[in-house]
Amino acid sequence: MASTAGIVGLPNVGKSTLFNAITNSGVLAENYPFATIQPNVGVVEVPDVRMEEIVKLFHPKRTIYTTFEFTDIAGLVKGASKGEGLGNQFLSNIRQTDAICHVVRCFDDPNITHVEGTVDPVRDIEEINLELSIADLETVENRIAKVERKAKTKEKGAQEEYETLLKLKSACEAGTPVRTLDLSEKDRLLIKNYGLLTAKPVIYIANVSDEDVNDPAGNEYFRSVQKLAEGEGSECIAICAKMEEELAGLEKEEKKMFLEELGIAQSGLDQIIQAAYHLLGLRTFFTVGEPECRAWTFHEGMKAPQCAGVIHTDFERGFIRAEIYSYEDLMEYKTEQSLKEHGKIRLEGKEYLMKDGDIVFFRFNV
Repeated sequence: MASTAGIVGLPNVGKSTLFNAITNSGVLAENYPFATIQPNVGVVEVPDVRMEEIVKLFHPKRTIYTTFEFTDIAGLVKGASKGEGLGNQFLSNIRQTDAICHVVRCFDDPNITHVEGTVDPVRDIEEINLELSIADLETVENRIAKVERKAKTKEKGAQEEYETLLKLKSACEAGTPVRTLDLSEKDRLLIKNYGLLTAKPVIYIANVSDEDVNDPAGNEYFRSVQKLAEGEGSECIAICAKMEEELAGLEKEEKKMFLEELGIAQSGLDQIIQAAYHLLGLRTFFTVGEPECRAWTFHEGMKAPQCAGVIHTDFERGFIRAEIYSYEDLMEYKTEQSLKEHGKIRLEGKEYLMKDGDIVFFRFNV
């Protein structure tokens, strides 16, 4: 169930520094012995305070958090859609991601040259969006060429697809990201197969100076990115990439103390991980016990047998029922014995829709 967010941005905006922070804070190899990770992929634990509280109650020998992948996308320059620079590699890499983390520079520093000569995050965003729109336009026009004739001969479904494609063509020509269009659910299902780059959900990451990280709203550049993000219905997160890289090298307790001294509740990297995780409709259930407490990722809308299959295919194939209680009830009653006494442990069958924070014991027979 690996989902990945691609980190994109122009040169010298802090993209590589952020990715270094991600790779430096990567998961412990011994917890994932069969993972083969590409050099440009960083795997991070998804921070979850619920797991910390669960561990306090069960004292497991091993604790495993759920994970998320970030892909470092090749740098972009003007003309990427036409193959300039590493354009073809950029487009190929981004097609394989599920979401985009778009890093923009929101600080002035005469010692760090900006590729455009001046700092203007909104211009930078529009530059990348334009390149992606041009690439999408080519995809849409190729599809129109195939569908147009079928639409004229009244082939079933072709006219509807043709009309949708014309909407997409107009948007791409105007440089409007497809994700911002008011499309029906039917249209969205249809275009899912096109692999359009501007249809991917986006988180804008404003890289501010360490002086502004406590109060990004005071930064004019950040406010302009935030306004653009709000207009799209996208999320905007302020970070200091340099600080994140330094934090990633610290032990968990040291990192916590450092953030407390700065008056920051959560690191920027943790905010990005959680935002990207939830942006893709990913949720978490837990299995608990003295040997191991573990978090598992599932997609919102999955039923109990499918989630059992996340652990092992045999669990799904031989699913009988699931014994479930909520994280909130565990925090109130503290022990499984007390949960039983208060009737808080439920037996759920094959049609049960799993909820974020469910604590589960699957019963199966194969």
